[in-house]
Amino acid sequence: MINNRTFFGDKKYHDHDFFERLYLTQNAVMMTPVKAIKGQSEWGKQYDRAANDLLSKAVSNVRQPIEGWFNWLIEKTDFQRANNVRSAKGLLIHEFGKLAATFIYLIFNP
Repeated sequence: MINNRTFFGDKKYHDHDFFERLYLTQNAVMMTPVKAIKGQSEWGKQYDRAANDLLSKAVSNVRQPIEGWFNWLIEKTDFQRANNVRSAKGLLIHEFGKLAATFIYLIFNP
């Protein structure tokens, strides 16, 4: 299911041990911006700064269009408000209904 894949996530998804096991067992890689290490010396921060900044920028460049699309989708559909949903099936109907309505609107109102 997730074999041989590359994922891009936020800093909060950085769990080195979990993703090391994921890489070893399923050859899946999780790319996240670099988190600062608590207690690291100023010299250590500066030593790795260029590489860390490049990696963080590359990950952000991949994630930015996806986040932009989700923000647009939330803005246009109020996607996250599902107060009356009581089941997983109801949630799927709610979400896919909102998506369908949005795309139909876009077709007729470009």
